[in-house]
Amino acid sequence: MLSREEISDKLNEYLQDLFEVPAEDITPDAKLFEDLDLDSIDAVDLVVKLQELTGKKIPPEEFKTVRTVNDIIERVHSLVSE
Repeated sequence: MLSREEISDKLNEYLQDLFEVPAEDITPDAKLFEDLDLDSIDAVDLVVKLQELTGKKIPPEEFKTVRTVNDIIERVHSLVSE
């Protein structure tokens, strides 16, 4: 099972590598759309990468309420903890 820290590390890596988000902008409270400038297509790409990481299907409704980096970490952690 992945720890929150491992999920956070991978998420930071994805945000930097795939979406060219500067490392210093990635904080737990950073808002995905406003602060990190992701759009809906980026969000879909990110969900695909997280599914590869966890080996689990992530239902789209799980991510409808996600707003911050920490929200993603918590959702993914709860999925892998099931």
